[in-house]
Amino acid sequence: MSTFPTQYSTLSAGALATHVSTEYGLPGLRGRYLLRGVSDTYLLENEHAKYILKVYRAAHCTQAELAAEVELLTYLQAHGAPVAAPLPARNGAFLLPLAAAEGERYGVLFTFAPGRVVMDLSDDQLRTVGREMARLHNLTAGLTLQHLRPSYDLDTTLRQPLRALEPAFRDYPEGYAELQKIVNQTITKLMRTDTSAFSHGYCHYDFLPKNFHFDAEDRLTFFDFDFAGPGYLVNDIMTFFVHYFLHRLLQGVTEAEAERAFAVFVAGYREVRPLADAELAAIPYLGVGFWLFYFEFAYRNFDDWSNTFFGPRYLRERVGWIKQWAAWYCDFSA
Repeated sequence: MSTFPTQYSTLSAGALATHVSTEYGLPGLRGRYLLRGVSDTYLLENEHAKYILKVYRAAHCTQAELAAEVELLTYLQAHGAPVAAPLPARNGAFLLPLAAAEGERYGVLFTFAPGRVVMDLSDDQLRTVGREMARLHNLTAGLTLQHLRPSYDLDTTLRQPLRALEPAFRDYPEGYAELQKIVNQTITKLMRTDTSAFSHGYCHYDFLPKNFHFDAEDRLTFFDFDFAGPGYLVNDIMTFFVHYFLHRLLQGVTEAEAERAFAVFVAGYREVRPLADAELAAIPYLGVGFWLFYFEFAYRNFDDWSNTFFGPRYLRERVGWIKQWAAWYCDFSA
């Protein structure tokens, strides 16, 4: 009997560990499946070191886009940025082809980011994140890569997601109408904003605390550049601000404390790189694009990733969050 057509398979952690041991010359690796998300993530380790293996899906990124991520990270590592860097196999290739049931997939082996996620950052840690993000932006500002990555603009973060999401709201039309109103107001606001002096380069576009670790000495390592792409660099500052929106919304942190902590981070950033007040003022409106972009991503990847949570409750919750974001931070009157 032939193999039944497969849409998304889960590769064996043990078999991957054995294969990577051979291909990378790392003897004695053991493997453990960590999570299914944008990519499948595995922890590989032996007596000497830990590594992260990410196995990507063609539905999320093409081979060329993955090559661009590797190109960006090797560039950042070569210039001293604190990133979890991709490692080449013994043949020098960074992309590891894997013959999965659904077709060829690619894996990339990364150095392990030591330490842990810190959700309640101290002032020293906030300044560190600010300074290190600024140093990263000093490297990615105006950068041109050989391979292309999707960009972040009004179309990819607002217009396109709004169109794509409409079928999901068949039974919740009033939610879509509210979403449509906020998006249209945001587009109008951003089109009236003079962005000619905004810094442009490669953004991480997901600079939440879940994507960097602090070690015991408070040294910082950034990772998970799955969504990296060209756009306004203030987008990264905006995504970090999302953390304080969620902390305020879900954890009960006061508005004053959220603003104070974010200001400490911004001050750290400005120690290393200029940041115009106009760029900071655009954060609320760029943030609407952040929510729409990831809303669309969850919808498009329902079959193999988000079906455990994407449903009526999620729709209403996410619309509620976007409405709250707009109510707290956006001024559409001007």
